[in-house]
Amino acid sequence: MGSSDEKAPIYEGSDLEALATLKRYQRWIVDTYQPYLGGQAVEFGAGIGNISARVREHVSTLDLIEPSANLATPLKQRFEGDSGVAIYSEPLETYIPKVNDKAYDSVVLVNVLEHIEDDALALKGFCRILKPGGHLFLFVPALKFLYSDLDAAVGHFRRYQRPDLNKRVTDAGFEIIRSRYFDTIGVVPWWLLNTVMGATGFNPLLVGIYDAVFAPLSRGLESLIPPPFGKNILLVAQRPENKIVED
Repeated sequence: MGSSDEKAPIYEGSDLEALATLKRYQRWIVDTYQPYLGGQAVEFGAGIGNISARVREHVSTLDLIEPSANLATPLKQRFEGDSGVAIYSEPLETYIPKVNDKAYDSVVLVNVLEHIEDDALALKGFCRILKPGGHLFLFVPALKFLYSDLDAAVGHFRRYQRPDLNKRVTDAGFEIIRSRYFDTIGVVPWWLLNTVMGATGFNPLLVGIYDAVFAPLSRGLESLIPPPFGKNILLVAQRPENKIVED
């Protein structure tokens, strides 16, 4: 595995441990991406590898970029012995400029773009490092009125409305393949527990119940009727074959 020796900020990752039990929810996200995933991939903000492990099943190589140095050890342990995985402990702001144009087939960010202050600049960088025809995979928190103390505590600069996110992505040079609200059922619990009651952490018991009961229900309903709103937005975009991307 590759790695970077540059110093990275410390992030405790306690929320990632609590969310590790969201196995059905994570499978739902990656299953939705799966028709477009492939080739040489990079995931920014890999954390402890909850999404990475599922993405790995569908790609030939996977570079994992995680800026928090304390998460590098569990991430390396998780993928020990997998020669197709490389791990770099540095911010995307320093990693992207070092990457050659057209280096990747897939760029993945799950619950990461909202942590980036200049998301427009980052999106342009993702377009540059993708091969023509390559895909960008985004999953972000949605609906501005849901912004809570928990969002602030975990470093979210924003929650997105779908039209705004679509515009930022197309302005960066992408063509949108799929953009949809995700997890309608999750809106009310988030609003009640976090926006109204001011929770600033995830309760592992409630997370487990949600994954066991409500995630499958939400997935089933949304497979029948496209949701008009949701707690998150899932987006797949493509770098056009003839697109010239400039820094």
